[in-house]
Amino acid sequence: MNASATVPNNLVLAIIATVVSIMGCCLPHGLVSLYFATQVNKKAATGDIQGATEAAKQAKMWAWISIIVGALSGIIGFFLGAFAGIVSYLNR
Repeated sequence: MNASATVPNNLVLAIIATVVSIMGCCLPHGLVSLYFATQVNKKAATGDIQGATEAAKQAKMWAWISIIVGALSGIIGFFLGAFAGIVSYLNR
């Protein structure tokens, strides 16, 4: 069995996190996750399973941070926009 197959790289999650991060608030958390996710297979291929595992953990952590921050900022932005629309309507 290939060593890189035993360590999940979380690349799909990192890509989703990058998209959510860019759509939600343009913060670079998703790109950090993407960087660590791309390091997993490289480290596993050289035999650095511990490094690959750590990179996978970092990729997953930064992906979830990105998704949560991006979603929260998107939700807050939506409600602030709705509030501004209501205030604008009431001030006519």
